[in-house]
Amino acid sequence: MFKNIFLIVFLFVFSFPTIGQDLKDSQSRIDAGEDLKVLYRNESNFGLFVHSAGGLGIAYRRGYHVHGTRKRVLEVEAQNFKHAKEIKSVNPYYDNARGFVYGKLNSVLVIRPGVGFQNTLFEKQEKKNVEIRFSYFVGATLAFAKPVYLEVVVKTNDPNLNPISTERYDPDKHFASDIYGKAPFFKGLGQTRLYPGGYGKIALSFEYGKRYNVIKAIETGAVVDVYPVALPLMAFAPKQRVFATLYLKMVWGKKWF
Repeated sequence: MFKNIFLIVFLFVFSFPTIGQDLKDSQSRIDAGEDLKVLYRNESNFGLFVHSAGGLGIAYRRGYHVHGTRKRVLEVEAQNFKHAKEIKSVNPYYDNARGFVYGKLNSVLVIRPGVGFQNTLFEKQEKKNVEIRFSYFVGATLAFAKPVYLEVVVKTNDPNLNPISTERYDPDKHFASDIYGKAPFFKGLGQTRLYPGGYGKIALSFEYGKRYNVIKAIETGAVVDVYPVALPLMAFAPKQRVFATLYLKMVWGKKWF
């Protein structure tokens, strides 16, 4: 009997360091993002994207796991917006003239706060694999339209005296031959008007990071913005209430418990 008790105590005492080392090694693997079987319930990421409306954008997302392959995601993103008919010009009649877009009424910045879900279509089985996810979002679209100001050459009776005036672009008053260039960006900032609307988005993302607690991904998708009041972008083009754009995004982020 005493031999059995001694054997049990002996095994417990000398196996404890091994168990402790295994637990330590396991925790180290989790902290290093090397354990595939761990479910990180939280994640956040930052993205930079290009889009078909002729510009760039930035985005931030915060995700919460609903279950193993589905997350609820909050997002906010900002991008500039250009009309398809925008063409930059330079007046050839004046030296050192600056570029401008003839007919452009407003410069537009779009901000989209929204909520959606992200579903894992193909899970990553090992480090070299790519995880594929499908997402969809809805939310508000806030378009800030700042009126375009131009530097315009004022005609006088003296051909050697042509002063330059900074004026808000008026398609009935300003013609391409009289425009010296675009005024500084901040001119007219106080006259910015808000056009509220809504958006819907679908996206596919491809996560390729080698650490399971670090996000590195490429995302592509489509966005539709709808406005109750049409945006005045160009003087010589119909106003639009609906805009559809495509985008390509690079994403970086992290996951945690």
